[in-house]
Amino acid sequence: MASSSVANAATGNLAPEGAAARRAQPSLAPEWVLTTPQGTLRISALCDRALRVRFLPPQAATQAPPPSLALLPGRAKPLMKQTSSADANRLELPGIRCEVDNGTGALRFFDRKGALLLSEAPGTRRLTPSRLGDEPVFIAEQVFESPAGERLYGTGCFQDGAMDLRGHPRRLTQVNTQISLPFMLSSRGYGLLWHNNGMAELNTPEQLVALSRVKAESKAEVVDVTTTTGNAQVVRNLTRFEGTFKTEAAGRFAFLLDVGRAMGSRHSVEIDGKSCVEIANHWLPPTVGFVVELPAGEHQVRVNADKDDSPSLRFGAVRASTTWRSSVADAIDYVVIAGPSADEVFEGYREISGATPVMPRWAYGYIHCRERFHSSAEIVDTLREFRRRKLPVDVMVQDWQYWGRHGWNAMRFDEAHYPDPAALVREVHGLNGRLMLSVWAKIARDTELGRTTAAAGHYIDQTDWVDFFDPKAAAFYWNNQRERLLKLGIDAWWQDATEPENDDLVGRRTAAGRGERVRLAYPWYVTRTVYEGQRQAAPDRRVMIMTRSAFPGQQRHAAATWSGDIGNDWDTLKRQIPAGLNMAAAGYAYWTVDAGGFFRPGDGQYTDKAYHERLIRWFQYATFLPLQRVHGYMTDTEFWRYGDKVETVARQYLELRYQLLPYLYSLAHEVHAKGAPIMRPLVFDFPQDEQALDQAHSYMFGRALHVAPVLAPDVASWPVYLPQCAGGWVDFWTGERRAGGRTHDVASPLERMPLHLRAGSILPLGPVLQSTAEATGEVLDLYVVPGADGSFDLYEDGGLDYAYEKGGYSVIRMSWDDKRSVLRLAARNGRFAGMRTTKRLRIHRIGNSGPTLQSTPLREVLYTGRATEIRLG
Repeated sequence: MASSSVANAATGNLAPEGAAARRAQPSLAPEWVLTTPQGTLRISALCDRALRVRFLPPQAATQAPPPSLALLPGRAKPLMKQTSSADANRLELPGIRCEVDNGTGALRFFDRKGALLLSEAPGTRRLTPSRLGDEPVFIAEQVFESPAGERLYGTGCFQDGAMDLRGHPRRLTQVNTQISLPFMLSSRGYGLLWHNNGMAELNTPEQLVALSRVKAESKAEVVDVTTTTGNAQVVRNLTRFEGTFKTEAAGRFAFLLDVGRAMGSRHSVEIDGKSCVEIANHWLPPTVGFVVELPAGEHQVRVNADKDDSPSLRFGAVRASTTWRSSVADAIDYVVIAGPSADEVFEGYREISGATPVMPRWAYGYIHCRERFHSSAEIVDTLREFRRRKLPVDVMVQDWQYWGRHGWNAMRFDEAHYPDPAALVREVHGLNGRLMLSVWAKIARDTELGRTTAAAGHYIDQTDWVDFFDPKAAAFYWNNQRERLLKLGIDAWWQDATEPENDDLVGRRTAAGRGERVRLAYPWYVTRTVYEGQRQAAPDRRVMIMTRSAFPGQQRHAAATWSGDIGNDWDTLKRQIPAGLNMAAAGYAYWTVDAGGFFRPGDGQYTDKAYHERLIRWFQYATFLPLQRVHGYMTDTEFWRYGDKVETVARQYLELRYQLLPYLYSLAHEVHAKGAPIMRPLVFDFPQDEQALDQAHSYMFGRALHVAPVLAPDVASWPVYLPQCAGGWVDFWTGERRAGGRTHDVASPLERMPLHLRAGSILPLGPVLQSTAEATGEVLDLYVVPGADGSFDLYEDGGLDYAYEKGGYSVIRMSWDDKRSVLRLAARNGRFAGMRTTKRLRIHRIGNSGPTLQSTPLREVLYTGRATEIRLG
């Protein structure tokens, strides 16, 4: 079969006979199908605002689609109103309309108001025959028009520092420090899921730069790294590659560097002597994209790389389009979700892809990690020291190698250092703590458990990775985790390296077929195994998983992610902000970082004042992430080890984190109920503010708080663009009012990160706690920011079980009438076991009245669950 395109082949054939009659009598059906000699186009309704588009080759026209990981199974499809005319076929749902152009075959999508959201570029629907070994496959490609002014966000956690992805190239693979989610959010008001389990490519440039290795003396460096077998030292020799390329006209050009190995350690490209990308880390993805402005003419390029790299560099002019491509596919398959607001897009995504569970309440407190604790005594002694110093903490994390003499991930503690793991858990619980344990998706074959795994045939061929695509292998894995670890009382799971590490599915055979077919999906299967297993084994205990990779639909598995084994420098900190925001824009709400960096400056870090400053700025940022944690390679990460200044500032932000618990826990319920993320790229709240859409290093934490991390050393102030909004903003620390739509120079001494409250906000804060076990909800301070109307839903439940799924929770709607200076508290809606029926509320009015946390309440009321009004004028 030749390369096919409905857009070209079906010209003139999309308007069936009797089109006028059909216009008069529209039909209703959940799917619209067009069959041509080149293939079959199927457009299916998923919900009132989402459509799925599939284009299949002729031989697959009648085949049912394979089970989807991203989309919920068994949902009833709504009926589309289908009409045809001489120009187009129209498919309508309450929230979205699709038009199939009868002349070109291209699709256009509109929102409920009739505004154009997205258009296929005519003639670009392509299925090209290819092969995967001895299997016939297709290369699937679709180009979408992207008009000037559109911003595109998403695709997951990448280390390239890019926020707006319009024209930006990326290769979506799962590796340490990169999480690939083939979902994008547009500032025009739609979301697009590229629905394929294999590798995806975004905007891959067409032309290749010829590079030659330069024969020059290599520079060697010895680095400590983590490997799949433990800590190791490796020697890396740096060398360079050079080449030339020509641009016919001046403009913006996109580049994609591939170092030619499964993982890289340096992304370094210079064009005409100017650095275009410079990233170094012990682990980096193999590819990086970037966009630069270039004049017409010939250009010199230099790539600095490891001597074992085989770099290639592609380039091309940035076009007014977005191209999705999958090299291993059976069909073109994508989903469009209409807004027009970002929140509405994610309501639709939640409806078709599934809800994110509410984490156990203790997960929203401080999570203390280090690489690593060496014994039960170390864990308990460290937790006791947190309590003695009155530094709040909820979760202690045991990283890898606790298995000791039993071998890699044997799911056993080495008794020499952990004589009674169950007693360890009880002791941690007795100190109002929880224990998270590192468990890998690989099991060493030379362990007792590994020999059993191999004998049962549960490994992916020629690896130590368990074949989670095989239900029997997944059940075997969970049965061992349940019997060997869950029964000890372990509270949370650190399912590490679920990429699997180093993109290791390539060239492998799995129970789901060749690894390339499911190259992005392995973490989905691992987390489903653990989530569903614990839900069955311990139905009254909320699951909490932290894992290093993710795939669409995985949010259903209570699986938080983090950005992997990153460095600690300022540039790395800066790059984490767009990385996390693009996770949120890709539909994944729970993401965090190794605050302070995983790879740290060695023993000197404890006395290095420059590192202490970075650590403080890292931790300030981490306070306003869905999960707050530190981590560090070969490091005792406790704050007191860095001196009084670090401990003092860390205490300030730990205490603030716990005061924010009522606000944050309410946001967590919004994630569950509506799909809205906790960290919100500014496109969510300020889509009409062009300057806000360009901000890559500030964001909203919920709808009330604007966060702008400090990203440079030795600063006394920091430039902060505050978006346009009615009533402006109030500095959280000083109470100073600031106008929106402007960049302000905000005082930012070391103990203060710029933080602003939006006018109309109602911010509930609780007391300082040492752990969430102390939270009662009995006393709340409500901080009202006048200048605009606003509202907030205060959510509460039991915090530990799943009663909320069956209605066991309460919501108190709070609203601020700015004109009347009245705070309304609605009657409490709902109840749950153990709920306090009364609350003591201290009401503050913020703005030009000094620091928020030092303000004096204007009113104090006893709320009994009945509706009430409180005048603050």
